Amino acid sequence: MKNLFFLIIIFFSFQIIAQQQINGIVTDSKGNPIFGANVYLDGTYDGSSTDEKGVFSFQSSEKGIQTLVISFISFEEKRITGNISTFKDIKIKLKEDVNTLDAVIINAGTFEAGDNAKVTALKPLDVVTTASALGDFVGALQTLPGTATVAEDGRLFVRGGAAEETQIFIDGMRVFTPFTPTANNIPTRGRFSPFLFKGISFSTGGYSAEYGQALSSVLSLSTIDEPIQEKTDVALMTVGVGVGNTQKWDKGSFSINTSYINLAPYLEVFPDRNTWNKPIQAASGEMVYRHKLKEDGLIKLYGAFSYTDFNLIQQDINFENGFRFGLQNRNLYFNGSYNGFLKNNWTLSSGFSISNDNNHINLGDDLVKNAESAAHIKMKLKKRFSNRFKLFFGAEYFLTDFNEEFISTTNGSSSLRFQNSISGVFTEADIFFSKKLATKLGVRMEHSELLNQTTVSPRASIAYKSGDNSQFSIAYGQFYQNPLTNYVKFDNGLKAENATHWIANYQYVKNKQILRIEAYYKDYNNLIKFDTDQATIYSNYNNNGFGSAKGVDLFWRDNKNIKNIDYWISYSFLDTERDFRNYPTAATPNFASKHNFSLVTKHWVEKWKSQLGFSYSFASGRSYTDPNQAGFLNQQTKSYNSISFNWAYLISQQKILYFSINNVLGTKNVFGYNYANQPNMNGVFERQAIVPNADQFFFVGFFWTISDDKKSNQLDSL
Repeated sequence: MKNLFFLIIIFFSFQIIAQQQINGIVTDSKGNPIFGANVYLDGTYDGSSTDEKGVFSFQSSEKGIQTLVISFISFEEKRITGNISTFKDIKIKLKEDVNTLDAVIINAGTFEAGDNAKVTALKPLDVVTTASALGDFVGALQTLPGTATVAEDGRLFVRGGAAEETQIFIDGMRVFTPFTPTANNIPTRGRFSPFLFKGISFSTGGYSAEYGQALSSVLSLSTIDEPIQEKTDVALMTVGVGVGNTQKWDKGSFSINTSYINLAPYLEVFPDRNTWNKPIQAASGEMVYRHKLKEDGLIKLYGAFSYTDFNLIQQDINFENGFRFGLQNRNLYFNGSYNGFLKNNWTLSSGFSISNDNNHINLGDDLVKNAESAAHIKMKLKKRFSNRFKLFFGAEYFLTDFNEEFISTTNGSSSLRFQNSISGVFTEADIFFSKKLATKLGVRMEHSELLNQTTVSPRASIAYKSGDNSQFSIAYGQFYQNPLTNYVKFDNGLKAENATHWIANYQYVKNKQILRIEAYYKDYNNLIKFDTDQATIYSNYNNNGFGSAKGVDLFWRDNKNIKNIDYWISYSFLDTERDFRNYPTAATPNFASKHNFSLVTKHWVEKWKSQLGFSYSFASGRSYTDPNQAGFLNQQTKSYNSISFNWAYLISQQKILYFSINNVLGTKNVFGYNYANQPNMNGVFERQAIVPNADQFFFVGFFWTISDDKKSNQLDSL
């Protein structure tokens, strides 16, 4: 028995001797001990946690080559592989995890609206519930800083840039004609229904090298990847009707949205300043098909069709009986996209878009017929080498075919046509030096066949997190855009226009509050100039134009300090001058306001089962030329003011009665003046104010949702 006891003691002694001692200390990059870090051998139960001094110690019977794993929340996991006998008195430094929610964000010049954005200045709901927007996502974006109020136009004018300097993309693919055509002083609207989109990225400058052919701004829309449930939406409105439906199955889904607009009944009740031979009629439809693949890929097909028809006579000081304008427009847009994961942390994004836009335009007794067909193909590869280094690169190809026929009752007819292709390649890297410091570096190269020109556009930005809730960013970029169709169709010997952006940004985000302050400078070169009153076939064109724009944008949003009130305030200061088009000298363009201010509030009243919205817009006066005074663009209009209100009342959970009114006070806004071509008997050029076709717009709608959960409604699409 004594011998057996002795053998047992010897056996356990050998086991104790066979145990390997593993110990060390874990600190952060500054040498501060990390308390509570997990340290263990991969594939075993052997391990421990660090104490308040960052020290760990444990034993293991494992032998040979092993992997020691060290992890702690908000730090990158560290893995050390080696002979287990070397895991003694080791010093380990952990790096901060740059993917945490409190890490720095590279966002100079960009506003995000979507569930996946780290910092959302606008929510998806906000894009369509802003009182002044009338359900148009562009109208909501016009309340953000950096945009100018050009109420008679309706498109985005960003930081001193013309509306044509902003490009719009859906699922990464170019939209060539994103706005419905309209007449003078009747603001246009975006062609696309907001309820099909999950997120919006609006860049007012310094945007990614992925995007080209935009001098001032990029608006990127992303369609919904997967709807929550099947449902049907019905809308009865004072201007028309709409129906939408979503179907869903195991690997896919399909959504469709259609509408018909006819302003004839509305104009009978609320006539405007025009004489309508044929009030606006419009029909549109959209669809999205989604299909998930087994290999974690997603295919989306998006299509949109719209038709617009109207004819009217507008007052014009140079036409005794007014000027007749008529338009028939037919637009078709389709895109397809694929996003999927490849091996070794590679992802592939590819897609295409095609569009066809046809117009029949009546200008008095003359007729203009034009058609533009365009296509865009793109492929992008992205690789995440680590949390600290991500790289993407890609290539794309644009093709445009434009033709136009002008039929005059006095000068016969003429026709114009051109084709152009643009090929581009781009690459960009995100480099995170730490959780507080990151940079984005990129370059884009394009070649235009029509212009026979190759351009190179470097882009760079850097961001530094200065505190728990604040950060600073700066950005730089070169941007090129081909001359507009209105110029290229007459002269294809021109070169691309160019803009250089410099941006400095400060952002503070804490507990439902956002503050953004952004200063910028834009330098324009190679802008198009011509030597006649209007751009015609007889004009002489060149690239001798230039200009600049500088300013400061402020944005404040608060959903905390005032009970039941969510509001945001935007202010923009703009100082800009250009010598372009037919300008005889550099001057502030007539679409630019020095000061722009917006206040938007939203309030849910539980007792009334209502959401109330209020928007106020202000813009300082814009320049115009008075031929009775010396100088060019020598006068300024009075300031623009407009207050809008909306009210959404829940009759039941799925039935909503909606009311809105734009310009509640009926303010008499003036956008400029038209002057007579010839002076009167006293040598004075008489004038006519350019004013809205209607001072106010009223809207009433009934919206009904039918779904299985009996809870969903269209409040997010009003």
